[in-house]
Amino acid sequence: MRITRRFAFEAAHHLPYYDGPCFHPHGHSYKLRVSLDAPIERRTGMSIDFTELDRIVREGILARLDHKNLNDVMENPTAEHIITWIWKELDGKLPGLCELRLAETDDCWVTYSGEPVEFR
Repeated sequence: MRITRRFAFEAAHHLPYYDGPCFHPHGHSYKLRVSLDAPIERRTGMSIDFTELDRIVREGILARLDHKNLNDVMENPTAEHIITWIWKELDGKLPGLCELRLAETDDCWVTYSGEPVEFR
C-alpha cells in the first residue's frame, strides 16, 4: 500500500554557483509530498497513522526549513540538494519511505527515491 501526505513550507535561498537569475536571493512556496510503501496493520487497518507521519515531517523537516534561508542549512540549496537532504533526514524515521517530490512552483519539481545521485 502506498501512503502519501502533502506538506507546504515557505523558504528563501540563492544559488551561489548558478549564473542566472536564481543567483540572487528569492523565495518559493515549496510543496513536499512524502510517500511510504507499507503493509496494512491487521489490527488498526492502517499502514501508518497520518498524525504520526505529520509529526515526524513537521518536527524533522518543516521546523528546520519553513520560513528559513536555506543557505543557512546547506551550501547550495538547489531543489536537487534540498530533496536529497530531506531524504537523509527522514530515512530510518519513516519505515517504507519510497519517494519524495518537492515542487518549487506548480510547473517545476524534482522526485527522489533514495537512489545514488550521479554528478557529471
